Amino acid sequence: MDPRRTLIEHWRSDAGGSYQRWFLWEERLKNFRSIRRGLSVVVEDIRADRFGRQYRGSSLETVVKSVAEQRQVFRGADHAFLWKPKLRIPDIYENRENQLAFADLLHSCACCDTETEVLGAIHRLNAKCIKGLGPAAANLLYFLHPTIAPPSNTAIARGYERMTGVRVPLGQWPAYLAMREGMVRLTAEFRDLLSNDLGAIAGFLYDMGCDRYPAPPRDPMTATDAMLTWRQSLDAAVAAASAAGAPADASDDLTHTEVQSWLRDLGRALGFDVWIASNDRGRRFGDGLLGDGCMTELPARLRDGPGAEAIRLIDVLWLDRSTRNVCAAFEVEHTTSIYSGIVRLLDLALGAGSGSAHGLFLVAPDTREADVRAQLARPAFQRIGDLAVRFIPYGALAKHRGAIAQFGSSLKAIEAIAVPL
Repeated sequence: MDPRRTLIEHWRSDAGGSYQRWFLWEERLKNFRSIRRGLSVVVEDIRADRFGRQYRGSSLETVVKSVAEQRQVFRGADHAFLWKPKLRIPDIYENRENQLAFADLLHSCACCDTETEVLGAIHRLNAKCIKGLGPAAANLLYFLHPTIAPPSNTAIARGYERMTGVRVPLGQWPAYLAMREGMVRLTAEFRDLLSNDLGAIAGFLYDMGCDRYPAPPRDPMTATDAMLTWRQSLDAAVAAASAAGAPADASDDLTHTEVQSWLRDLGRALGFDVWIASNDRGRRFGDGLLGDGCMTELPARLRDGPGAEAIRLIDVLWLDRSTRNVCAAFEVEHTTSIYSGIVRLLDLALGAGSGSAHGLFLVAPDTREADVRAQLARPAFQRIGDLAVRFIPYGALAKHRGAIAQFGSSLKAIEAIAVPL
């Protein structure tokens, strides 16, 4: 068997690898829309000349930090955009022309549909020779066109070299585009194992570049000894991963689901109809599914109105059984991007008209209150203060949920344990 196939099959089954821990992660797809929306704000700010002259506090910092929170593959994605004054890179803060060229890249890619158009936008940016603005920007384009623009970082480039023998010079758009072509070919060659979402092949190469697996021999037909040695190394890597057990954050999704179930049961006990995020309702929990006993369809006002795609992904909604208005909305942020949860709540509050929620809540571990406050303080969320978003710490919810379910009859009890922000 082709050792590359063996390796990809192992990667797909590896509980600690990026396929299981990131590519199949339910929150990954939920974050696409919020990041796309954030990029549109960056474009608007640049074109209106309110972007500023520094990364800190800009709308770009808000969205790039959200990208950097998307688990393994994107860790460190914000480093390339940090302003380095001694080197004057990336030169999109002091140079207005370069800033506008960057905005044009994001806008062009957001408004086009084809590979030719996306690659054309990249070539136009490359022709500007903007110092320090290299293929790290592809990490933003990925969230606009995941089947066209793969993520890019040092580990992915290193993994690509180990799989193909082709070195990828960092920081060069032509090198990125050549690597992209190779990634597309690998995806086509192993189309039964790799999604056309290029995050899959990028995740595989990322794990390769991080030394999670040994690189296979380049010429397996003539290198029997090399194949044997490689197979032994791979078996040793598999054994080591199994001995180490699941990664430290392997319970993230379970904890998130458990808290959703608390809010589901509370809502029903208080007399509300309950909506569970459309991509979560089928999760196994307890003796059934998380969505058991909950709404299977949103009211038409929400289903067909502005921001509908984001609203259906809000973790938990409580709706009045007679008016079908949303009374409360909850985003559970265990270790996931707080930014994305805030954007979904904003889509509900600002886009649903008379059906908007009276109570907007971010639910997270007690230790994340500072993170929540820091996100809400960003300029991108300046309107959030008018919406009275509140924070519910896990500890308070765990302690009082029984009493609220038994003695409560409205939102007052849940509001009593919430912290104003």
